[in-house]
Amino acid sequence: MIVTALILHCIKAFIMPRDPGETMKTKREYFMKNQKTNSAKIAKMAMLVAISIVLVMIIHLPIFPAVAFLEYDPADIPILIGAFAFGPVAGIILTVVTSVIQGLTVSASSGLYGIIMHIIATSVLVLASSLIYTHKKTKMTAVIGLVTGTALMAVVMFFANMVITPAFMGLPLAAVMEVMPFIVLFNIVKAGINSVVTFIVYKRISPFLHKN
Repeated sequence: MIVTALILHCIKAFIMPRDPGETMKTKREYFMKNQKTNSAKIAKMAMLVAISIVLVMIIHLPIFPAVAFLEYDPADIPILIGAFAFGPVAGIILTVVTSVIQGLTVSASSGLYGIIMHIIATSVLVLASSLIYTHKKTKMTAVIGLVTGTALMAVVMFFANMVITPAFMGLPLAAVMEVMPFIVLFNIVKAGINSVVTFIVYKRISPFLHKN
């Protein structure tokens, strides 16, 4: 978790917008004023990454016996929650950090292929959902965002599997297309379950995430 926090801190420091007209004194005052808030946010994001990894470790099960290699896991729930709480950019950071750590630890057998596919799938879900929700934070926009994210994830992963899976797995496209209906349905079910859980629990833990 400490390593995760350091990674998140470095990423946020790198992407933090800078005004060329700022003086060193202004920058120092800005960082001093926001140090507590930023530190708390980074710590909470690190906690969400850790929860996501733990969830993958304890919950991973096939949905369709015919394609048992496609396993459901609730790892995207903490990432969606983080994106709703801290915005789309934070959601993408959480996605990348979680995908890399998961791909190097609990899902190491999937290698680089697994990391890439996880980043693509979760990024689409998280980005679409959080962009719509943060525009106007209501229950309706949360539903619209999550439904849109689920649909877009299924569409994007259809094309991603057509291109990336044959290249990494050495399979002919025809073989991939044979199981494509299961892949599409799997992504809809997985994203749908994670979206429903996120919708149910987010408001209950939102006060903690927004507390400085």
